[in-house]
Amino acid sequence: MLSRACEYGIKAAVYLAQRAKANELSSVKEIATAIGSPVAFTAKVLQQLVRSGLISSAKGVKGGFFIDEATLRHLNLCRIVSAIDGNGITENCMLGLRECSEKNPCPVHHQYKHIKADIIRMLNDSLVANLTIDVEQKLSVLKI
Repeated sequence: MLSRACEYGIKAAVYLAQRAKANELSSVKEIATAIGSPVAFTAKVLQQLVRSGLISSAKGVKGGFFIDEATLRHLNLCRIVSAIDGNGITENCMLGLRECSEKNPCPVHHQYKHIKADIIRMLNDSLVANLTIDVEQKLSVLKI
């Protein structure tokens, strides 16, 4: 459903949100190790998130990636998915039709519209800051 880049982007954002509590920056290598992703691919994903204004980076010896408090308060999964994968998951037809609508529905339109509404609601309601709680309490993981 989500691209691999988007999966890594969400994991990286949750990891950075954990680090934000200690006001710490993280290197690409540290993030990649923590979320179980290739370093080069992680670097590309992080740059997409920086360009979208969802995370920040600082150059230099003590540089790295971070999420500032103001952004973290409002950062939800929908913003990350949109920044990396676009709006396809929330706008496109499940079967790929260009003109799928209530007036011209695909064969699964009426069933999928309810699922799509639930997905949109979940993406909008899932704040990255809140997702860190289960990770910190070891109720969920970022990698296996």
